[in-house]
Amino acid sequence: MKKIFTFFLLLLLISCNNTPKDTYVNEIEDYQYEENLKFHDKSESPLTKEDLKTFKKLDFYPIDKKYRVIATLEKTVNAPIFEMATTTDRKPLYIKYGTITFTLDGKEQKIPIYQNKDLDINPQYKDNLFLPFTDKTSGEESYGGGRYLDVLTTDEKPNGTIVIDFNKAYNPYCAYNVRYSCPLTPKENSLSVAIFAGIKAYKKH
Repeated sequence: MKKIFTFFLLLLLISCNNTPKDTYVNEIEDYQYEENLKFHDKSESPLTKEDLKTFKKLDFYPIDKKYRVIATLEKTVNAPIFEMATTTDRKPLYIKYGTITFTLDGKEQKIPIYQNKDLDINPQYKDNLFLPFTDKTSGEESYGGGRYLDVLTTDEKPNGTIVIDFNKAYNPYCAYNVRYSCPLTPKENSLSVAIFAGIKAYKKH
């Protein structure tokens, strides 16, 4: 009887160890892998030549499904085009595409999401939406100027919702190299909670 019990216990342990990894975790791990590859590629990397020599990998928060939120999207009607401030004199043209609302850690969050309207924008980015944000980690564990998220208009659902995945939050290139011109995060894009997801602040090795 004891041998039979031991046999079944062994089968259970093997089964647990062979449990396939969550599909979503695989998706985010693939995303992180691609980001690290890009940063190691000198033709794509925003890093300076000096930093590229010692760069190992980006510092990501642990993957957490909690930070993949389903937000409601209220589109802005007849939104005017405006010049978004950047870290340089460049003034890219944007519109406020709408306002997203979601609840995280029991607190409702409501921030604008934008769409680039520069005439010379690459047509392949016509469905892209831009979500810059700061949160309670900004200036501490994450970049002080805030982080960015890329969202697609094609992600919108007929019921007025859209998925916002903070596990894919990334730093503006200015966080790595001052030669870049990056949009400044508007004051109204400040979250009242900590987003322990995405990329942390860059630290030189």
